[in-house]
Amino acid sequence: MNRDREVLLVMHPDRETTREAAQKVAARFAAAGIGLRVTDEEVRELVEQGADGARCALVAPHDHPAAGAELVLVLGGDGTLLRAAEIARPAGVPVLGVNLGRVGFLTEADSDALEETVHRVVDRDYTVEERMTIDVSVSVGGELVAETWALNEASVEKSSRERILDALIEVDGRPVSAFGCDGVLCATPTGSTAYAFSAGGPIIWPDVEALLVVPSNAHAMFSRPLVVSRSSVITVGVDPHGSPAVLTCDGLRHFDLPGGAAVRVVSGRVPVRLARLSPGPFTDRLVHKFALPVKSWRERHPR
Repeated sequence: MNRDREVLLVMHPDRETTREAAQKVAARFAAAGIGLRVTDEEVRELVEQGADGARCALVAPHDHPAAGAELVLVLGGDGTLLRAAEIARPAGVPVLGVNLGRVGFLTEADSDALEETVHRVVDRDYTVEERMTIDVSVSVGGELVAETWALNEASVEKSSRERILDALIEVDGRPVSAFGCDGVLCATPTGSTAYAFSAGGPIIWPDVEALLVVPSNAHAMFSRPLVVSRSSVITVGVDPHGSPAVLTCDGLRHFDLPGGAAVRVVSGRVPVRLARLSPGPFTDRLVHKFALPVKSWRERHPR
């Protein structure tokens, strides 16, 4: 086996379609002499039992499983890809997603293109682009209590359904607006098509260097989304006398926020690298993923 080439496989082993896809991938990589790594014993057994000649190296999640790998291959949806990005980012290894979920906006290929995707990986026929991240820190009473990051978004939300979150938004040390709301989202351009989009935010092209602030169900006259500079500092303050809140980053990392907490969001120091198979512009991806109508009314209803 060519140990100079290794791919880390990230997936959930609980779906039959995912299990079958993993075995196909493993068999093809084995035939090409490419080593395979996994972080889950169940996945390792699944692959080795179902793919002739396939062998997997089991690497503990805390033992830098992506370090030295050529690629992180994801079988699943955006949630699985975000989990893989958490592993791949410190090692600077690109992530390539095959969508076995629903929309899969971050994933590069659909399930029907699995065979072609694996062939392209074997031939190293892909490009890599860097996606902006955000660094997030939490302070209480001026004391730093937590630090994390996100590829999509950091959301500050009320922790109790029947309460309202009283939040103050500041940009570059200046207050912009205070209101009661369900939450405030701070997103990257990549995250503008995720939670922030569902909350009413605009779509930002990935190569636009900006940060996005989207209030969720705000009780205020001025509660429009804000698009600010990449160099800006966004702070979401939780009212000291109001209800507690929770900070969630990419739906993966959660932190309880007491009254008086301040969440600081800046552009990330370390990007996430995504592998791409298609050279087409982001516009094509947007139309394809959201199945947008691109014909005018007259074209769709000719006389």
